[in-house]
Amino acid sequence: MPFRSKKPQLKMTQETTTILQGLSNSRTEPMQRIERSRILLAFAGGDTISAIARQFRTNRMKVERCVNKAIQFGVMASLDDLPGRGKPAKISEDARTWVLSLACQKPKDLGYSYEMWTTRLLADHIQKHCIEAGHPSLAQLSRGTVSKILTKSKIRPHKMVL
Repeated sequence: MPFRSKKPQLKMTQETTTILQGLSNSRTEPMQRIERSRILLAFAGGDTISAIARQFRTNRMKVERCVNKAIQFGVMASLDDLPGRGKPAKISEDARTWVLSLACQKPKDLGYSYEMWTTRLLADHIQKHCIEAGHPSLAQLSRGTVSKILTKSKIRPHKMVL
């Protein structure tokens, strides 16, 4: 007596099947999407999870995750990675705004002898004055983080505009 799967069948329309077949033969799509489309086509064709894992030389857990995601979220949504929880931001929006406001001021106005900010000078100034400004999360701010904050807002205080 062969094993019968308790998983529900994967419901796919003809259009979805055609899209998956196109993806499985693609040379330009990322390999993850190609592999997932092949797994879903094999499962919809009636293959067991173990047989699919052997066929694609992968493990059962990977195949099960792909199939479960397709059953739960839909076939097309299962081709991509689900959004992760992510790491919570340590620097608040108020602190970022304060950094941007400092970058828009001239260093001479704050008592420096420089005409323009450098990321090192701006990072040093922020580290020295962040606690009194009410932003203690910026005490360990590095030049790279300053650069990322400025780049994200398209502010270039160290570039000359003529």
